[in-house]
Amino acid sequence: MILYLDASALVKRYISEVGSPQVEALIGQSDVIGTSLVSRAEVATALARAARRGMLLRDQAKAALLVFRAQWPCLARLQLTEPLLARADALAWDYGLRGYDAVHLAAALFWQETLREPVTLATFDQQLWQAGQVAGLAVWPMSLDPLQL
Repeated sequence: MILYLDASALVKRYISEVGSPQVEALIGQSDVIGTSLVSRAEVATALARAARRGMLLRDQAKAALLVFRAQWPCLARLQLTEPLLARADALAWDYGLRGYDAVHLAAALFWQETLREPVTLATFDQQLWQAGQVAGLAVWPMSLDPLQL
């Protein structure tokens, strides 16, 4: 399986929360794992926010950030190019997506088209999940109902 993780799925590797074990299992089943370059900033932001909100101690968040940074080179990192961002612009309009969600969708679609193989989009964002389905990607999880994870 070729797996594209948006930041909402990727961060579950570093913060133990609903869906974290399932994300780890999915990653273990994948042949290739990729994400957009924007995930680097998004995951760091999520870890800092978790520390500020008391979900993690600051030292735990810093340790998670260091693990994330060490694992970053192991991911296929999709570059932000003018054509990809132009596509994200159109997708944001067409699907009513937030900026980075549109970038993730554009990157996953670009990757699928480039590889000419199915790409599974892993996301916990409802709008991105729905847009990914409509746009022709396999989406994961099968349902965003936390009780079914």
